[in-house]
Amino acid sequence: MTEFIQHIINGLSLGSIYALIALGYTMVFGILQLINFAHGDVFMLGAFVGMYASRWLHLADNPSLTSLGICLSISMVTCALVGFAIERFAYRPLRKSPRINVLITAVGVSLFLEFAGQIVFGSDPKVYPEIYHPSGDWSFYGVRLNPLHGVVFLISILLMTILQYIIFRTRLGRGMRAVSFNHDLASLMGIPTDRVISYTFMLGSALAGAAGVLVGLIYPKIEPLMGVMPGLKAFVSAVFGGIGNITGAVVGALTLGLSEEFLVAYWAPSFRDALAFSLLILVLLFKPTGLFGTRRSEKV
Repeated sequence: MTEFIQHIINGLSLGSIYALIALGYTMVFGILQLINFAHGDVFMLGAFVGMYASRWLHLADNPSLTSLGICLSISMVTCALVGFAIERFAYRPLRKSPRINVLITAVGVSLFLEFAGQIVFGSDPKVYPEIYHPSGDWSFYGVRLNPLHGVVFLISILLMTILQYIIFRTRLGRGMRAVSFNHDLASLMGIPTDRVISYTFMLGSALAGAAGVLVGLIYPKIEPLMGVMPGLKAFVSAVFGGIGNITGAVVGALTLGLSEEFLVAYWAPSFRDALAFSLLILVLLFKPTGLFGTRRSEKV
């Protein structure tokens, strides 16, 4: 029983990290109908920014929740600025271009970040500093659990709750929902669409940066290509839940995280990465709009 509950906690923590990345995909797609393939590499940048920030500030000398909070804040702010730069200089000039142009640009930005990361950070894996180490184990009705995965899950839920509040309770969130409904109509209503789109990229990138730090916390080895597979899995999660739908992205990510954990624990660990793409094929075959997605009619 202890092992089963621990696998659930591990799966939820992994799924919550996928959710933080998937939210960036789904928000950008909901507003621009664009798949930002560079988003997984922003996640990689977040991990490296957190690592170097923790070294420069000597946060590993005093591992605590405060050190983790400082590292998360620096990584999220840096990745938000990177997201703003990507939108402003790579995507905005192509906004009225054919979609294939934007798609190729997204792939190009992704490759640029990956190879620039190898040049700047080096291609060899780095060991992540221990900026937070909870003492002891958590006990739940006599069941002892690893608290690190639980902390990662709780932090992810907190960040997703804050995002939910921003989207549904703030003026920026109303602007985001209006722009996702109709760009031109939102502009006529006085909503600064360019600013809203930039803020959307910044929010998504900040969450990806936080995910990078949390991954370094529980899987303490990072390298410049670490964003490829989690980015693809987060994209699959967004599609599974219904890309463009915030709730769908979270549900899809948690489902994928739990499925991966139980697949590795009880069946075939070598099929872990294949699971996400098998899930994507099934969704595209039987429910292309995803669990919470809806069909959109396009005027031609």
